[in-house]
Parts: sequence; structure tokens; C-alpha cells
Amino acid sequence: MLKCVALLKRCLPLKSKMREAVMRFPRLTWMRSVQFFIMRCKHTCSIWRLSPPPQKAGGKKKRFFGRKTVSLSVPQSETTSTQLSRIDEYISSSPTYQTVPDFQRVQITGDYASGVTVEDFEMVCKGLYRALCIREKYMQKSFQRFPKTPSKYLRNIEGVAWVANESFYPVFTPPVKKGEDPFRTDNLLENLGYHLKMKDGVVYVYPNEEAASKDEPKPLPYPNLDTFLDDMNFLLALIAQGPVKTYTHRRLKFLSSKFQVHQMLNEMDELKELKNNPHRDFYNCRKVDTHIHAAACMNQKHLLRFIKKSYQIDADRVVCSTKEKKLTLKELFAKLKMHPYDLTVDSLDVHAGRQTFQRFDKFNDKYNPVGASELRDLYLKTDNYINGEYFATIIKEVGADLVDAKYQHAEPRLSIYGRSPDEWSKLSTWFVQNRIHCPNMTWMIQVPRIYDVFRSKNFLPHFGKMLENVFMPVFEATINPKAHPDLSVFLKHITGFDSVDDESKHSGHMFSSKSPKPQEWTMEKNPSYTYYTYYMYVNIMVLNSLRKERGMNTFLFRPHCGEAGALTHLMTAFMTADNISHGLNLKKSPVLQYLFFLAQIPIAMSPLSNNSLFLEYAKNPFLDFLQKGLMISLSTDDPMQFHFTKEPLMEEYAIAAQVFKLSTCDMCEVARNSVLQCGISHEEKARFLGTNYREEGPIGNDIRKTNVAQIRMAYRYETWCYELNLIAEGIKSGE
Repeated sequence: MLKCVALLKRCLPLKSKMREAVMRFPRLTWMRSVQFFIMRCKHTCSIWRLSPPPQKAGGKKKRFFGRKTVSLSVPQSETTSTQLSRIDEYISSSPTYQTVPDFQRVQITGDYASGVTVEDFEMVCKGLYRALCIREKYMQKSFQRFPKTPSKYLRNIEGVAWVANESFYPVFTPPVKKGEDPFRTDNLLENLGYHLKMKDGVVYVYPNEEAASKDEPKPLPYPNLDTFLDDMNFLLALIAQGPVKTYTHRRLKFLSSKFQVHQMLNEMDELKELKNNPHRDFYNCRKVDTHIHAAACMNQKHLLRFIKKSYQIDADRVVCSTKEKKLTLKELFAKLKMHPYDLTVDSLDVHAGRQTFQRFDKFNDKYNPVGASELRDLYLKTDNYINGEYFATIIKEVGADLVDAKYQHAEPRLSIYGRSPDEWSKLSTWFVQNRIHCPNMTWMIQVPRIYDVFRSKNFLPHFGKMLENVFMPVFEATINPKAHPDLSVFLKHITGFDSVDDESKHSGHMFSSKSPKPQEWTMEKNPSYTYYTYYMYVNIMVLNSLRKERGMNTFLFRPHCGEAGALTHLMTAFMTADNISHGLNLKKSPVLQYLFFLAQIPIAMSPLSNNSLFLEYAKNPFLDFLQKGLMISLSTDDPMQFHFTKEPLMEEYAIAAQVFKLSTCDMCEVARNSVLQCGISHEEKARFLGTNYREEGPIGNDIRKTNVAQIRMAYRYETWCYELNLIAEGIKSGE
């Protein structure tokens, strides 16, 4: 108390301001008044360092501040050469909706690298810097997304001027214009006449057969396995280093605490911003279901209603064929000894419950209505006796519900197994003939990691054949679209690839230079997650380069990752994936979690799905990730198994809001993240988020469209820049 009074006596010019603060807040104690005064009078809320008063002769020298264990100057955004977090620079010249209202900032001065020595701090910063460079390299090679802000800091560390380069951006098919046919084939490109050959699990493109015989491929960015393994081994060592774990753990704890203080100080100001925002609220801001499987995109009541309706209309229609004879729908139900009229959602038995927790095998059985695989083949498959007509109708009905809701979008996954080369042809024919198009839907391809099942049944000779069946038809349609019109049209509606299966299954194989090549992998054992991921990534990388060269849309790699299993899954995804689904295991690795924060890698989280399979809802790290500033969105995964209502995405948001006590600003921030994460076109994102959506920070936020407070955006951006700045300053101080 006496120290605070002494400080005030030395602040004579500010005496009147102090008196005003005390009069304004009479209920505060003197000590609280002093603290409030110090916080409010400085724009950045830094604590002032005042020189101590002169000491009496012979008196013991008093110190106001403890010694710092690390003698590094605190990097202020105002003094760095990048100057990325200066919000005030553009306030005066920006439109009113872009300005950031004055708010209370939280800044810690002093020993910001506590817990590690100077040498360790420098080593940690260099390790994090190289990790970010690794991700940037692999994203740019494959035309996937890497944010501008860390890229600017990386160039600043290297002493190189940062130059914006939009050529690395992914390309998505623009929305269909009014009156235009989304399945038109009159504008397909000409045949290039290139020759294709798969070598060591990677598709190589040659100008002609002569070049192929000489092994002279086109100059596309082909992979280098040794470089990839070196980068992977570096990341493996980094996430296991003690000082790195200590530093990242403390930074993450700081980020969480800092957000809680920010909320305490500014929550009402954020709410005031939203209340002053006309027309827009959580219900009418765009939100995307970034992770949903087409085979379970309907709720259980919807499926039951459709089964009963189809029986009323098509009871005498031949719907399947067995070895003995062809069966009508009526005969099929008679064979199963049931009548659709007697079915209920309980007897349908497609909902996950307590019995599926930690039992992924039982969960997969829930895809069979009434436990009958015949009904799954009839209603939830694209390749059956009626050519997937029922499944197409269900998806159209789900799409119609999304159009009615207007502000909800979805990205359903359709399966390509790699069992045979004609899968793409059958799937694209089903898609085009049934004219499955919805303005609120974009599509993805999921590749299940079930090579071991196919190999055990002798469907495939080796793993390389599976890769060939998955990627070769897409390359052929890219080179000669007119020879594959349906597939070429279908690929325009595809935005990315997903890799799916039970991650908790341990393969026992570590991907290394000694691993068999795909054509040599003839054993029945399944390859590791990293093995699958690498060969999917490198083929997408080559494919994207070829399609970009032709002016076609490119694909993102967005695997399921971190739901269970080893941390190497998340490490591999950090290198190769544009974004991931689940990410639960990030809570087990502070280093990877911090890297995902620095690189702002989007994560589609599904707490209701996790609650039935791997993790109880209350233990879900969703809230923790949101507070720390990771880029997360909410998704449904499988509405048929986990949800009850007609709007499963709104159900997901509603439950999260209740359990985690989310504010409106929190929910709108998550919704905005979902639009940024998804694969809808640039034109649509500009319409949903604002024309500057590619810019980071408050300048890229249009509150009129997103309903996210500018205060929140400024806080996120400044915090992000501060953490990146620590790395830059740590490296520079070592030099």
C-alpha cells in the first residue's frame, strides 16, 4: 500500500485523472483504484517502470522488481520491423464497421521465458521456426493454405522481404450461375495426350510414351521421400524435447489465462458491439458442417420416414438380386421377417449409445438399419440394383432442408475404396444421373484405410494397386476430360480428400526409409497411418499441380486425425494436411498443440460424436482449444448416429453453448472459422464473410456478415502476433 502511494506522489501531472477514477468507482478500495488507474492510463496496459526514489545515506537499497532470469527485451509490436499487430494504424481510414472499439488489453512484461535458460530458449525458438517452415513448404507445394501472418514473421527472421503470392492458393469451382446447368459437359477441355505411370506409389506424368520409356517426366513437384523422412524425424525429436515441452506448455497456459482475463474485462464490450450490429445474429450468420459422412447425413427419424414412404410407393418394385432370384421390396422385408409399419427409431437401431463407447467395431454395425446389411445396401449405398436411387433421394431431401435453413452448409464425404479401378466411374455416373446438386453442399472423397481387409480376401495384390485405383482415374480425367465426361463434371464438385478409419488400431509399423515400397507391400498387414498419409499427400500434390496448370479446381487433404491412436498421426497431419477432423489428442502434446496454434491449422471438432465413441463430453478439449486461440469449428460427423433433430448442426452448437457456457461472440467465431475452413469457393466466402476475408485480424472481419466482434478479432490477432514475435526475438537475440 505504501509503495502504491509513493508511486502516486511521483505522478503529479496525473493526479487529477486518479481523483476522477476514484470518484467514478467509489466502491473500489484504494488498492483496486491504483491498479485500475495504472491499467487504464496506458493504452497498451503495460505496467510502468518508475525509477525508485532516492535512498537515504547508508540505507538499504530497495528494489521494486525482482531480477529477471532471462535478459531479453520484451518484443513490442510497435517496435518490430513487421509491425503486424498495430490495430490503430488503419482505424482512422477504415469504414466504421471495421474499426476496433477501445478495449482493455492484457500484456505481461518481464520474464516471459521463465522456466528455460537463455540457451534453451534460443534452441526452442529455432525448433519452432523450422517446424513452421516445414509446414509452409509442404502446403505451398500442394497448393494448400498457409496463413500470411506467420509467413511474414518467417521472412522477417530470414531477413527477406515478404511478398504476397496468390499463386499458392487452392482453386475451388465457382458457384453455378442462375440458369446454368451444373452438369454441363460442353465446356470440357481438350486431351493433352500425356502418358501416366505409377512408380513407387506415385503417379508420374510424361509428355508422351517416348518420354516415359526414357523416364523423363514433366517438371511437376514430385516428392522426395528422404527429405520427407528427415523433416518427420526432426519433428519427432522436437515434440519429445524437454525444454520445448516446458516452454510450449507454459505459453499455452498463458494463452488460456489471458483469454479468461480478456473475457472478464471485455465481454460486455463485445456484446455491445453485437447488439449494435443490425440484422445479423447467430442464427443468420453462415455456418458449415465441415465434417459429415454422406451415408449418415440424415437423422434416424428421417431415415425411418423414408423407409416407410418407399414401402408405400414401391412395395412391388424389384430392388435387389440374390443368387436365387430377384426380390421386390415387399419380399425383401418378408425375408427379413419385418414390416416397415412396425418399425420405430428404437427398432431401427442406428443410434450410438453407451454400448459403442471405446467400441468402434460396434459403432460400424450401427450403419446397418435393424442390423440388416441388405437395408444398408439398399438405402445407403450408391452401387446397388437400383443404382443408388434411394440414397440419392435421401441426400436431395437433406440438401433441401439445408436450402430451407439458408445459412447452413455441409461437406458430405462419399467413399472411394480403391478396390477396383471402375469405382470412380460408377460414383460419378450415380452423381450425374441423379443430378445431385445443392448450393448448400460441397463434396469430399473419403478413402477408408482398409487395405488389410481387401488383401485378406485377395481383392488386391499389393498396396500400390489400391493407390493406383484411387488416383489413376482422376489423373486420366484431368488429362483427357472429354473421354471421362461424368467423372470430369463430378470432380468439379469435389473439394478435397479425407482418410478415415479407426485410429485406435495399432499397425505396429514405423514409416522409414526401410519401409517396403507400395508395390512391395504384399503382406496382409495394414500400413501405418503415416504411410497412408504420405502416399495420399504426394499424389494429391502432383495432381494439384497438373490441375492448376490446366486451370481446373484443386483438392485439399483433410484427414481424420487425432481422434485416438499415436501422436505421430497429428505430427504427420501437421506436415501434410490443410486441416483435420477431431484433433482430440492435441491435448496430450503441448508442442503440437502450440504449433497448431501458431500455424492456425483448422480443426473440425465433433464433441457429440466423441462422447459416444472415445471421450466424455465434459472432458472434451473444445473449450480449452477455443480459449487458447486454436482455429476450431463444430461439426456433426454422423447425424444418423448422434443427433435427434432436423437441424443436427444447430443441435451441435446448442449443446456446446449450454455445456461450455459459450457467448454469442464465441459461437459466431466458431461459425466464421467453419466457413474459412471449408472448401466452398472464393466468391461464396467473400459473400458470406466479406471481401477482405483473406486478410487476418480485424481488417479481414466484416462484422455485418460474421457477427464476430472486432474486439475479439483484435485480441486474437494481437495475441497471435505476440507469440510469433517471441520466436522472432528469441532467434535474433541469439544471433
